[in-house]
Amino acid sequence: MSSTRTQIYLTKEQRKKLDARAQREAKPLAELIREAVDAYLDGATGDVEGALASTFGACPGIEVVPRREWDRHLG
Repeated sequence: MSSTRTQIYLTKEQRKKLDARAQREAKPLAELIREAVDAYLDGATGDVEGALASTFGACPGIEVVPRREWDRHLG
């Protein structure tokens, strides 16, 4: 795979988090950034409707407080 050198600016916080992740995963910073760019370009942000459809009914015994109760406590 050929690569093109690209310069980007990161915030101090972004760099700190990327450095920590690179150390945890034992990967170079450039590889992490390429993976993130690929995920972004491939639309890997997630299929919300698909996720909801595939998990619907996953917790059939769960009891959820009615919306009016939430509203009453938040109001």
